[in-house]
Amino acid sequence: MTTMDGKYYLGKVWDPKTTKLTDEALRYDSEDLTTHAVVVGMTGSGKTGLCVGLLEEAGLNRVPALMIDPKGDLTNLLLHFPNLLPSDFQPWINADQARKEGKSEEQVATDTAAMWKKGLADWGIEPDRLQALADSVQFTVYTPGATAGVPLSIMASLGVPALPWEGNEEVLGEQISGTVTALLSLTGMKEIDPVQSREHILLSNIMANAWKQGHSLDLGELIMQVQTPPFAKLGVLDVNSFFPEKDRFGLAMRINSMLASPSFQTWMEGDPLDIQSLLYTADGRPRHSIFYIAHLSEEERMFFVTLLYSNIETWMRAQSGTTSLRALVYFDEIFGYMPPLGNPPSKTVMLRMLKQARAFGVGMLLATQNPVDIDYKGLSNTGTWFIGKLGTEQDKARLLDGLTSATTGAVDIKELDRLISGIGKRVFVMRNVHEKKPMLFQTRWAMNYLAGPLTRTQIPALNALVGAERAQPATSAASPQARPAMAGAPPSQPAATAAPDPVGTMTRPPVPAGAGEYLLPANLSLTEAAAEHRYNLDAGTRESGILYRPALLAQAEVRLANARYNLTTDTVWTALIPEPEPQAIIRWEDNHNPPVDDRKLDRAPLRDARFASLSGPLADARQMKSLEADFTDYVVRNGAVNIRANDKLKVYAGPDVSDEEYEKMCREAADDLMQAELDKVTAKFDTRKRSLEDKLKREESKLNKEEADLKSRRGEEYMKHAETLLGFLGGKRRSLSSSLSKRRMAENAEAKVKESESAIEDFKKQIDSLQEEIEVALNEVREKYDGLIAETNEIPVAPKKTDVRVVMFGVAWVPYYLAESGDRQVEVPAYGVG
Repeated sequence: MTTMDGKYYLGKVWDPKTTKLTDEALRYDSEDLTTHAVVVGMTGSGKTGLCVGLLEEAGLNRVPALMIDPKGDLTNLLLHFPNLLPSDFQPWINADQARKEGKSEEQVATDTAAMWKKGLADWGIEPDRLQALADSVQFTVYTPGATAGVPLSIMASLGVPALPWEGNEEVLGEQISGTVTALLSLTGMKEIDPVQSREHILLSNIMANAWKQGHSLDLGELIMQVQTPPFAKLGVLDVNSFFPEKDRFGLAMRINSMLASPSFQTWMEGDPLDIQSLLYTADGRPRHSIFYIAHLSEEERMFFVTLLYSNIETWMRAQSGTTSLRALVYFDEIFGYMPPLGNPPSKTVMLRMLKQARAFGVGMLLATQNPVDIDYKGLSNTGTWFIGKLGTEQDKARLLDGLTSATTGAVDIKELDRLISGIGKRVFVMRNVHEKKPMLFQTRWAMNYLAGPLTRTQIPALNALVGAERAQPATSAASPQARPAMAGAPPSQPAATAAPDPVGTMTRPPVPAGAGEYLLPANLSLTEAAAEHRYNLDAGTRESGILYRPALLAQAEVRLANARYNLTTDTVWTALIPEPEPQAIIRWEDNHNPPVDDRKLDRAPLRDARFASLSGPLADARQMKSLEADFTDYVVRNGAVNIRANDKLKVYAGPDVSDEEYEKMCREAADDLMQAELDKVTAKFDTRKRSLEDKLKREESKLNKEEADLKSRRGEEYMKHAETLLGFLGGKRRSLSSSLSKRRMAENAEAKVKESESAIEDFKKQIDSLQEEIEVALNEVREKYDGLIAETNEIPVAPKKTDVRVVMFGVAWVPYYLAESGDRQVEVPAYGVG
């Protein structure tokens, strides 16, 4: 029996007349699967065995397959044992069942191995066919949302596809629609209408806008853009009219709550949800990828199924057309995913694929044990129906009614009814549009050991059995560097270390309501920034981008007006705290910063910059309001200024006046006051001094006259003595009384001269004494005012709340250079406070 002839050996024809198995093999043409197939049958009908057999044949024919396993039955596809040894079977034996049968596990394994060997032989299946199955495809069990198997990351679904937007708008739009529908379903939304749902329209436009520009999204970026859409209008309405900001915030919170859930983190890990990689290995070997979803909630199952089908559809539309079976997509239980009524997220994309997949050679195999609750009209494009034993007449009636409406051409309902009514376990009616009439067949023995549904705890061993490697978690980049604090913060500056890549989002996170927002300038080059912040960068370091990180900026102006001192003093208080910790008490005094000039702030972010997320108080309007009040109180408590006051000199100065200038002001004021008092003191002594000086002058004038008179008298006296002497010598007698009279007159004149001289000397002494008295008085005045200069008091003047005006308070976006330095990516602050 060949393995790659495209004819799938599903079993042998069953004769309804004799109710016996014939020797005629049922060879199902694989190309018939391009028109899809539906398998219907109750529990125990053999439905799982049929589907396993069909998938085994696909594997033997090297047809890749993607399989959704809601119950755990498809995990049996990895249990193929070419050697058929009891030891191969034993790990998968149900221990509880063995105990019920009163047997050991070893005995049950031996019995099972023998039974499987006989069953395969009875159906003409040789061990080499089992080996061929093992060698044909790579088997892997994936566990989306869990790590038991190989986990799957959904992030690739938000990444920009390889297909260019231009020329592929329709197919990419459909993928966006499916992805958004899946995402919204995971948030708990039901009955999502892509045309009417505001949430769907907004998210779809955000994704389309990013993909048009060649940008990938992640959930963080998506949340940011929900709050701050990158476009102004949706349709003809502005965004806020179509979807108010408050409502958008509610949607962002729903997505963020999902993202923040610890259980959601496993959705971000593992192999990417890349269809090409899930269908083929890197070396081109086909794969059978089983998606085990038994552990997921209903919402999570709907999310994953919708997302998977959307990605399959996009991959499919990128392929060339073919009439051959290119790949198989199997869903083991479609109940709830394609109901006749309602529109769950999965239904639209599944119906679309049923209509379009044929052209691309993608076959859809759908199974259900509930024929009542499926959309038969949607299944009208299905070419093959496999119908097994049904549980109730109602099931049969609904199936027959559905087939009448779902299939093209005449349907012999009575014949189908008769065939269905007579079938037993493992017997199926096959209605194939490519065959002339329905036929009965019994499924062949499965090559894989049908152990029944396996649990999540068994999956690691199952993957190990076939060598399926579990995705290794991406090695995390070094922890984010400790960034240097802004000026005014503690002075420690760490060395640059590697930062995670990528960091932040392209969209600026919205700041809390009521908070300010400020873009600090990148006023340093990379070289200047490294020097100022003491970073040692390798030679050849290059800038690779700009990242804005948030900081709390607080700036207040304080104006103190004092009428008593006739002073107005202005001061500025500024604090800059990089990414404050949640609930942390901010020590404003440890974070003083030079004032920020609002005229030098940037009005728009730098091109292609990314933004770190807001957290802690920077993301909480209530905390921001509380911190602003706390900052105001801090400034009021600590904003007192010392006024230097010299009340006697009437000189006052605030902190804006230097000590040298203040001393000069006091000296000038003292000099003015001192001069006035010196003039007063001088004026007081001037009268006495002038009186003495006048007396001195008069006495000196008198002395001059008396000295002249004395000189004259002495001359007369000398003449008289001479005349008397000559008279005696000449013999004449002269009167001595006349001579004596002249002498007395001379003596009187001399006495007057001496009296004047004494008076003059006394006046001079009085004047000198008075001058000394004046100097003493003047010196006393000078000393008095020299002392007044030193009589300065420092008077604290505290502000009231009304004196404090907060001019900036909110989120400051601090630019950082992202630089490639050697094998590291480092962050260097691009803002300098100098």
